[in-house]
Amino acid sequence: MATGRKVAVVEGGEEKAIAYWKANVRLIFILLAIWALVSYVAGIILARPLVTINLGQVPLSFWFAHQGSMITFVVLIFVYAKLMDGIDNKFDVHE
Repeated sequence: MATGRKVAVVEGGEEKAIAYWKANVRLIFILLAIWALVSYVAGIILARPLVTINLGQVPLSFWFAHQGSMITFVVLIFVYAKLMDGIDNKFDVHE
């Protein structure tokens, strides 16, 4: 049955392909939510309470807003690669 939408080629049919992409999108959403929490909540919303705590000579809110969000993003890239490898193996689309 042709639905008009394209999905990944996954052995096991269209339902398995749709489940694969749902798992992929769910993982991306969760990781982006973590990054947003670190970037916006810790760096902007909690900036005033965190300004009283210093990390070396720099207020903690400054560190979260600048270095913390970038470091978190790089760590999340590696987390995504590892977790996505597990999803690929689960749906048998690994290399």
